[in-house]
Amino acid sequence: MHIRGDHAKLVVGGRLDVRSAADARTALHTAVDSGRGDLVLDLTELDSWDATGLGVIMGAHRRAGRANRRLVLRNVPPQMQRLLVATRLHRILAIEAVAPRGERL
Repeated sequence: MHIRGDHAKLVVGGRLDVRSAADARTALHTAVDSGRGDLVLDLTELDSWDATGLGVIMGAHRRAGRANRRLVLRNVPPQMQRLLVATRLHRILAIEAVAPRGERL
């Protein structure tokens, strides 16, 4: 798993699972605590996540809310999008897609 970016946009890649959860949690909390406005998580490079990884995302969502910020998931891969719909988390999380040329849909 790798996370790169700053307090406004992070690119998450690899596997977000029980093995990488602690590092991911630390990176996300640092980004939430050190910025203002939306925090965008670009998931284009994310290969997979498990229940622990999804818990990290939800924890960051809650922390962002307490900091008067919004966590936005961008470019969620289709199989992960299906999981968010199945668990109804798509109703709680802010999810957006970006057109191929970088234009918002």
